Amino acid sequence: MTNIATKSIIAAAIFAATATQAFAVSSSVKYACMGDYLSYCSQHAPGGSAVKQCMRRNGSKLSRGCVGALIKAGYVSKAEVSRRAASLGR
Repeated sequence: MTNIATKSIIAAAIFAATATQAFAVSSSVKYACMGDYLSYCSQHAPGGSAVKQCMRRNGSKLSRGCVGALIKAGYVSKAEVSRRAASLGR
């Protein structure tokens, strides 16, 4: 197994297992956003405020499944997602 694959598996396992008081993540968000976390924010410790900020910065790149899970869990409003999409011309 390559070093990158090993790091990805470890990061995924940590992200899936972690939910801190700083940014408690529902299991549906963990699973829906796992790929997005690995692609954009894995340099940040799972569950920390830096991950939340990173996901917000990368909001336009997040998968539909992740965005839907974030809306459903109440981490972001549908209005905010629509507003951001409109500002990007989507």
